[in-house]
Amino acid sequence: MRGTTVLAGGPCAASREGEPPVHRLDLSLPGQVPFAAGGFDAMGPMSRAAFPHRHTFYEIVHVVGGSGAHVLDLERYEVRPPQLGVILPGQVHHWEGVRGLEGSLVLFTPEFLVGGGGDEGLLRRLGERPWVGLDDAAHERTSLLMAELAEEYRCGADGFAGVLRSLLHVLLVRAARLPGAPARPAPPQGVAGEFLRLAGRAGADGLSVRECAVRLGVSPGHLAEAVRAATGRTPAALLREARTREAQRLLFSTELSVRQVAARVGFADPAYFCRFFRRETGRSPGDFRKHHDLRGPSIEDGSPAA
Repeated sequence: MRGTTVLAGGPCAASREGEPPVHRLDLSLPGQVPFAAGGFDAMGPMSRAAFPHRHTFYEIVHVVGGSGAHVLDLERYEVRPPQLGVILPGQVHHWEGVRGLEGSLVLFTPEFLVGGGGDEGLLRRLGERPWVGLDDAAHERTSLLMAELAEEYRCGADGFAGVLRSLLHVLLVRAARLPGAPARPAPPQGVAGEFLRLAGRAGADGLSVRECAVRLGVSPGHLAEAVRAATGRTPAALLREARTREAQRLLFSTELSVRQVAARVGFADPAYFCRFFRRETGRSPGDFRKHHDLRGPSIEDGSPAA
């Protein structure tokens, strides 16, 4: 394939000891597009990975057959085809107890998106409801688009990258129209949009608002004004949310000690981390890990099971 991925059997990118492995789009030649599309079998056995891992890229999965569950961050979703799933960069996921899993995947980096910040805004919306059931009409439309993406990618004819970007944009727009999708806010642009992209990484790196401002080349005051105008929230609140989410992922999907988790999300003092975590979630880290059982109830078609 023109742009292979670790799903085809290559090595994973290095991750910190004790953390879930990181999968990446691995382009073997200069000029190859950061994109891949095809069926589960074409992507290789790692496309059905049963162990927690995360990506540096986006993944859209169209499930057309099989049973089992898909575990994404802190939720388990029952496999009941046909369904559409979205995995964002940095999220931890795996397949659990799947049998006969069939469908197709589209993998791409943020740089590949034709709509830039607009398409990233659509993906953030889809990530709020990452697992949805499809009616017959939506399933047929999605099947056609996924097949076109895979065929265009496989053939690599003149101008194929532009066609892939256009088809992907159509897929994202139509997915965002599905019943139950979150209301569409105006996607943040400029400094606010750049901060939101950085915030996810900053959650794991423990960056402060001031450090984020330096990386973005603006003053902390300007950053605060831009982010509040675009989101209604402060940069500090969004960074706290990102750090809490990353801590939850590590507590949920690894055997790292609370002290190690604290260090991974930027807290030198484990006691302060425990106070922070309890304030943000209402539970201590140990209590969260103890009671967030992977064997809990599944979520079907994006809605709580009856």
